[in-house]
Amino acid sequence: MTLDRTYDVIVYGATGFTGRLVAEYLATRGKEASARDDASERPARFAIAGRNAGRLAEVKAALEAIDPACAAVGVIEATSEDAASLERMASQARVVITTVGPYSSRGEPLVEACIRAGADYADLTGEPEFVDRLLERHHEAARAAGVKIVNCCGFDSIPHDLGALFTVTKLPAGEPIAVEGVVRAHGSFSGGTWQSVLEAMARGGRRRREARSEEARGRRAQGLKGRIRYEKGLRAWVCPLPSIDPEIVLRSARELDVYGPDFQYGHYVQVKSGLQLVIGIAGFGAVAALAKVGPTRELLRKVRSPGEGPSAEERARGWFQVTFHGKSASRKVVTRVSGGDPGYSETAKMVAEAALCMAFDRARLPSRAGVLTPAVAMGERLIERLQAAGIRFELLEG
Repeated sequence: MTLDRTYDVIVYGATGFTGRLVAEYLATRGKEASARDDASERPARFAIAGRNAGRLAEVKAALEAIDPACAAVGVIEATSEDAASLERMASQARVVITTVGPYSSRGEPLVEACIRAGADYADLTGEPEFVDRLLERHHEAARAAGVKIVNCCGFDSIPHDLGALFTVTKLPAGEPIAVEGVVRAHGSFSGGTWQSVLEAMARGGRRRREARSEEARGRRAQGLKGRIRYEKGLRAWVCPLPSIDPEIVLRSARELDVYGPDFQYGHYVQVKSGLQLVIGIAGFGAVAALAKVGPTRELLRKVRSPGEGPSAEERARGWFQVTFHGKSASRKVVTRVSGGDPGYSETAKMVAEAALCMAFDRARLPSRAGVLTPAVAMGERLIERLQAAGIRFELLEG
């Protein structure tokens, strides 16, 4: 599918905290490419979109302060409550990035608009219920339209999904493979993320059903039965991490041959002390319980409002590491994906590079369409882009 559109990328939700970071990343990247006279890829033509024209104008002014060439950045008014505005927006883009959540309540109309308009789509959701709904309702329509609908293009779940892909490519083909990913990170969160977390906890999102393609393709992929344990080599505790990430990794494994005939994956967070582990489990449980009750959920919403987020100084102190231990019958490897502030600076980079990958690298990507994971949609080409952007993929042992 070749699209001759006004914009390579549209950032929907650009007046929000994370959306603005995505727009600023695109502006900075374009300025750096122009300064290098980088012939490998022209600066992206992009637009910012949202419901408030005044706030969009403020964002555009900030982008022009980064690079005067951003005077050419488009400004589009669109809202989730107006399906026609979403379709007009999508019809102008090769790829639409959306940072507008919670996705479970606000995301589906844009997916429908992108499918109708023939535009690819990337989001930052970590909500299993939303992804499940898109698979059930929109996968076949997106596939028929030749559109890539790619969820989880931020810290949920690119480091984990692409890190597992990177790991299995270092192991022998044709052998059963087991991989464990262990997450360490330091960072803060925005108001929008906090609101999405509360909504997901309130809904008690259901787990995804096994992918329909698993039996047809003759490949099995299943989660390892994780348990809390102390790792002497790490001198730390590891605890199963209840996020969407393992579901995304397993979906990729069911679709791609490189994971082998029988793949297993376990997903953990590393905690330094037993006391921190107990406090973390208790705190998560308390918030989950309180989020299910209307009055206490409203009190929790006031902890951080939408549009708020960590300062540049706080983000500069953030970092993440995801270490993967992979083994097959004949070999073991240790790999790592790492970078800076996970929730915002690197998430903005990840989703922006995913969108640019779909906009500019279509001929080099897997010929797949539908509701896809990052690994299935973009695979090793996105790893290459992220490495060039400063996110590290390393083989440590093996």
